[in-house]
Amino acid sequence: QVQLVESGGGLVQAGGSLRLSCAASGRTFSSYAMGWFRQAPGKEREFVAAISYGGGRTYYADSVKGRFTISRDNAKNTVYLQMNSLKPEDTAVYYCAVKGDYSRATMSNGALYDYWGQGTQVTVSS
Repeated sequence: QVQLVESGGGLVQAGGSLRLSCAASGRTFSSYAMGWFRQAPGKEREFVAAISYGGGRTYYADSVKGRFTISRDNAKNTVYLQMNSLKPEDTAVYYCAVKGDYSRATMSNGALYDYWGQGTQVTVSS
């Protein structure tokens, strides 16, 4: 069992920045890959970014590449999502999730993730 708690969401103007955190507990954090997803009102959940066990491999959705950075601190059992140059279309509830293995081909498939956090709201005003 893994518990995930996201934080760091809020209201920001377009062009601003936020850093989301996801604190994990319950299992050895460094033994699994992590991902961030988001879901806007009326839309399906979409993949944002993923990171491998040790943090050496990352993968981003095209819509956030160059603006968002995923990282992790295994000593703190925490994964981060640094979001810069935010746009109104980034407005969504952001979720972190656990995946038992890292494979670039499958990291964007939310159905393959085992545990999810409760989400944190990010709102970007124009």
